[in-house]
Amino acid sequence: MKIRLNGKPKEFPDTLVLTSLVEQFCKDKNPVIAELNGKIIKLEQWEETSIKEGAVVELVSFVGGG
Repeated sequence: MKIRLNGKPKEFPDTLVLTSLVEQFCKDKNPVIAELNGKIIKLEQWEETSIKEGAVVELVSFVGGG
């Protein structure tokens, strides 16, 4: 399955749910915003949100600084 993740093409052997994608690519899912095909997906919906062929996913983390 081919998708676009944060602007880069990625390939996965099977379909995924959003939770597993976040776990693979983000250290901590709490400060992450997930966007799927232009729509922000709430944390409560990640487990039931399937990633399908051709999906465009953006994972944005916020980092504090000082």
